[in-house]
Amino acid sequence: MKDFARKTSKKRSYKKNKSVFRSKRQASELISKQVFYFIVFISLGLISISIFYFKTDVTSIQFEDSVNNVEFDFPSSLMENSVLIESTQENKVNCEFYVQIGAYGNRKYAEEAEKMLKNEIENITINIVYSTLQPGKPLNSVITGPYQNRSGANNAKERITKRGFDPRLRTLCKQI
Repeated sequence: MKDFARKTSKKRSYKKNKSVFRSKRQASELISKQVFYFIVFISLGLISISIFYFKTDVTSIQFEDSVNNVEFDFPSSLMENSVLIESTQENKVNCEFYVQIGAYGNRKYAEEAEKMLKNEIENITINIVYSTLQPGKPLNSVITGPYQNRSGANNAKERITKRGFDPRLRTLCKQI
């Protein structure tokens, strides 16, 4: 009687060692040695020509430390919404101060703002102005004034702010 337990198949061992994506051809070099030497020779030639012909000296490039000296010499009031006007003795300027309460696209909102402030603020008017961001779109600007000095306009601005609005101070100056 034969013992078949130790018998191994040659097909099984062959399949274990065989790779699936193996090429039947042997691997060849992608670039031959002659082509590689030729590319190295050309690149060295180009480098030497650029150094001698263009007279390149890499060591002559020096970096300098730059120091930024930026000074702001304008008055700090220019950073706010106020306008400074230089006046001389020859040119007299008459300025009127206004407080813009708001600008509304719908007239009923402008009238509502006017009604809310009518008891506390006098001389409230609604003017139609056009937006610079959307030309052709009319806005209803609610303005109070004119005030003869900046102090009166600032007092009105504070009273309007207490009522929950965000007013802006506007100045109109004319030369006399």
